[in-house]
Amino acid sequence: MAAENQVHTIGRRKEAVCRVYLTPGTGKWDVNGRTLGDYFPRSGLVSAIQQPMTATDNLGRYDVKANLEGGGLTGQSGALRLAIARALVKIDEGHRRKLRDLGLLTRDARAVERKKPGRPKARKRFQFSKR
Repeated sequence: MAAENQVHTIGRRKEAVCRVYLTPGTGKWDVNGRTLGDYFPRSGLVSAIQQPMTATDNLGRYDVKANLEGGGLTGQSGALRLAIARALVKIDEGHRRKLRDLGLLTRDARAVERKKPGRPKARKRFQFSKR
């Protein structure tokens, strides 16, 4: 099933994991069986996802097949963006410098802080009463 010129990479953000397969083609997007605009209804997320492609002038040159799981739309879009950037570097090492300067190859390690005992949330405290 895997073609010789197909590139596979993984991207993660928050709780989301994305597996991307880049194949030379016409720029077709398949995200969990749907189109990019159909899966991500917010245009800001779509432009953020396409940022690695536009930065390296590869928009429309590759077909993208993405399997996304876990997290919400923001986390999934960040995971997809990282996976695409990593795939472009695998295809051509010359893209690394440009993508690195834009911060597209850095894994965003921020995640939700755990809830602490005796508190309603991670940092929020119950109302203090002196008397």
